[in-house]
Amino acid sequence: MTDLGQTGAIIVHEHPDMLECIDVHKAFGGVPVLKGVGLRLVPGTVTALAGENGAGKSTLMKIASGQMRADSGRVLVRGDELAAGSARDAHQRGIAIVPQELASILDTTVYENIFVGRELRGRLGLVDRRRMAREAKEMLAEFGVDIDPAARMGSLPVGLRQIVEIVKATSTGARVLLLDEPTSAIAEREVARLLANLRMLRDRGVAILFTTHKMEEIRAIADRVVVLRDGGLVADEPLSALSDDDIVTAMIGRELEDLFPELPPAADDVALSVRGLTYSPAPEPVDLQVRRGEIVGLAGLVGAGRTELIEALFGVRGSTAGEISIGGARVRRGHPADAITAGMALVPEDRKGAGAVLSMDILANATLTRMSSFSVAGWLKGKSRTDAVAEVMQSVRLRSRGLGQLMETLSGGNQQKVVLARWLTGEVKVLLLDEPTRGVDIGARSEIYRIITDLAASGMAVVMASSDMPEILALSHRALVLKGGGVVAELDRAALEQPDVQDRIFRLASGLDTSEVPDGTTPFAKDDQ
Repeated sequence: MTDLGQTGAIIVHEHPDMLECIDVHKAFGGVPVLKGVGLRLVPGTVTALAGENGAGKSTLMKIASGQMRADSGRVLVRGDELAAGSARDAHQRGIAIVPQELASILDTTVYENIFVGRELRGRLGLVDRRRMAREAKEMLAEFGVDIDPAARMGSLPVGLRQIVEIVKATSTGARVLLLDEPTSAIAEREVARLLANLRMLRDRGVAILFTTHKMEEIRAIADRVVVLRDGGLVADEPLSALSDDDIVTAMIGRELEDLFPELPPAADDVALSVRGLTYSPAPEPVDLQVRRGEIVGLAGLVGAGRTELIEALFGVRGSTAGEISIGGARVRRGHPADAITAGMALVPEDRKGAGAVLSMDILANATLTRMSSFSVAGWLKGKSRTDAVAEVMQSVRLRSRGLGQLMETLSGGNQQKVVLARWLTGEVKVLLLDEPTRGVDIGARSEIYRIITDLAASGMAVVMASSDMPEILALSHRALVLKGGGVVAELDRAALEQPDVQDRIFRLASGLDTSEVPDGTTPFAKDDQ
């Protein structure tokens, strides 16, 4: 079989299917995870593997790459059967996987990572570091990145480390590239670069399979979409034959009529008042008021300072001046314990690193923030603690096998529910949310959106930072646009409903054009701060 690459060069394929999985079954502890799944990857195509967390996507990838043995079924590479559970055989046959949790060796250099296990040597058998660095730089240049090959891997952002892993995989001659959630932890500009690199590899004849929760990424890169639900194959179609609604319905097994619930009305009285809050990197002091039941969105580009503002409000980021009041009562700046006592709660951006202890169970995680409420003289109140946690987890419809289940075994959406719901065992007046649906599938997103609006309807004030523009537009009563660490504009509900608002927000956030702002938009000039 032959076809033409984008450059016109003929690419010869030994077999029409680069990789094929046939009737793959897998169970853990008697619980089926894959139920007779089939998959075909064709050279020079990109296949999106979609499905809710727990659908079996990562397990299928591990079996296809030889990292895990299937209970039954076969994996074929160019028509020949892959040795079951043999990562070495898969590697030798040109199958490479870039997992969600990158396997980079952080204390070594970029070129050492690329050539690990296959170091180049000179005539005397010594490692030729100069040649390795030179060739690594050339490889990276092909992918449009200018990285010092002698830089330490740990000094690179996640997006660049991911590119290095892809370079390493393809430099060994990989013809099948499996990417598990490649965009879940990288910035928007890095997503664009990653997708461009995947297109380049596709045009060279590489068969690519990637998982993502984001519909816009599927539309931007995929040729075909495979959907798993509860371990079964429910859709395998060309992208052109599927609408976004078709994909979402296949993923969750029901019509998703309204992803975003209706916003409840906000009250008139102020829950959170901030005056002259001065912190790094904000160029000017920040003033902010949030009413009871109001959701204020924080919009902006990567590095705009959304997370920094939330951290300064909660006290985990130091501030040098200003006043913070909750319900009219002053809160000491820079003291998270005082913020919690006053009724403030934080759900951080980094759920795995700062939000949860994955090696602990649900019950332990759910009481981390309010240990004093469930203990006497150092002894935990067993029954009252369990009852309180069970009640709040039921209120957010947590899907689990019980409070003793380890956090690391929960889906991303259910982990997020635990991190959010644990605050509800006490009174919360102000809820700070930083990227509340990052790494969460579409079905769980809908549930988290309803939790947020229900909490607002109960009178809770919400400040929500998000890089997902639809979230900002649909869930916010007002939105603040940040740039360079400072607030540059405020948009009311009417402005957020304008058809060109996304373009306007981008221009405000990037500083491209602030001469014209839509109705309902208030610019924040220095004199106004």
